[in-house]
Amino acid sequence: MELLERFATGDLEAFEVLFRQHQREVYAWIVPIVRDTGIAEDLTVETFWRIYKYRARFRADGNFRAWARRIGTNAALDHLRRARHELPLPEDLSCAAGADPAVRREVRDQIRNAFHQLPAKYRLVATLALVEEESYADIAKAAGISEALVKIRVFRAVRMLRKKLNSLGVEVGLK
Repeated sequence: MELLERFATGDLEAFEVLFRQHQREVYAWIVPIVRDTGIAEDLTVETFWRIYKYRARFRADGNFRAWARRIGTNAALDHLRRARHELPLPEDLSCAAGADPAVRREVRDQIRNAFHQLPAKYRLVATLALVEEESYADIAKAAGISEALVKIRVFRAVRMLRKKLNSLGVEVGLK
């Protein structure tokens, strides 16, 4: 607790200790969201810059880990909104193994593009729930929303993906 109190008052040494303790975890949380290790490294640094900048808002009796995760998630969401880059999806998500490789590649590209077109808040929960298979509880904590809202967003994301892919003539077995 003393470390968190020192951090909240602006003690740079306390911040450095917290950085060393939590940087790997924040990075590990951001990677599956942005799907790029280089960007995740940059966003981890940005996350800790934001943590230090807003240290006065942190309650010393609060949960630093959850607060850092929330800030990291927001940094990743901000990046997704700005960049709107593609998400690499697993090879086996697209269709049966016996299909023509050109057809598989085309279907995979269509799925990737459909994911890319999702609004950032839906893309985040869909990526974490469907691709990374994170629990709804973990997604809710990181995104700062209720578990019920996570479920709703995953449901809506799947519905949007199905609608987009069906309009392209692609049949995909999404949950």
